[in-house]
Amino acid sequence: MSEYSEIIHNGLWKNNQAAVALLGLCPLLAVSNTVINSLGLGLATTLTLVASNVIVSLIRNRIPKEIRLPVFVLIIASIVTVVELSMNAYFFKLYNILGIFIPLIVTNCAIIGRAETFAIKNPVDRAFLDGLFMGIGFTIALVLLGAMREIIGFGTLLSHADLMFGEAAGNWKIVLISDYRGFLLAILPPGAFIGLGFLIAAKNVIDAKQQKKLARNERTVQIMPSKTHSG
Repeated sequence: MSEYSEIIHNGLWKNNQAAVALLGLCPLLAVSNTVINSLGLGLATTLTLVASNVIVSLIRNRIPKEIRLPVFVLIIASIVTVVELSMNAYFFKLYNILGIFIPLIVTNCAIIGRAETFAIKNPVDRAFLDGLFMGIGFTIALVLLGAMREIIGFGTLLSHADLMFGEAAGNWKIVLISDYRGFLLAILPPGAFIGLGFLIAAKNVIDAKQQKKLARNERTVQIMPSKTHSG
């Protein structure tokens, strides 16, 4: 596996910030009650990750070790301010729904963590790729959790899509269960914990199956040369 492929694999699966590192859980659990809310926060977080990684990588040789973390926080806070003002201008209703969790991206441990463990040590291209796919992996986890909670909690999917995609998306809402009264637990924070637990469990099951498959393939490769030699 090439270095770039490994970065992509880490971001999307192996070191997924939501399902493996368990970072950024506060906003993930708080606003992931619909797909659109989850997608909005995920994209804002991804943009912040990419921009902060790139900027940190560009100036990595000029940041004194003693003030590295304050510099990271200042960079991330500046980026989040731009993202927040942009959402306020172009996605006002969605911005109001996400509320305090947009500025709280500043305190997202995943963003500071990638700046500290990766961007400060790598060139811009790798830092960009790391930020992009760590963000995409986080967004995928958010959207899956949001879809699960929206279906169980409201019986719908893609409700209020117009908040992000404009008036043309007003009819995107899919009613999966008609005359559904909803399930309150699914849209409350405890439901988010339960849903995230199911996502992590599913990932662990897939990883375990992959490990067993790799182990069987390795045993097959070891047995075949020995049979050939004895023959």
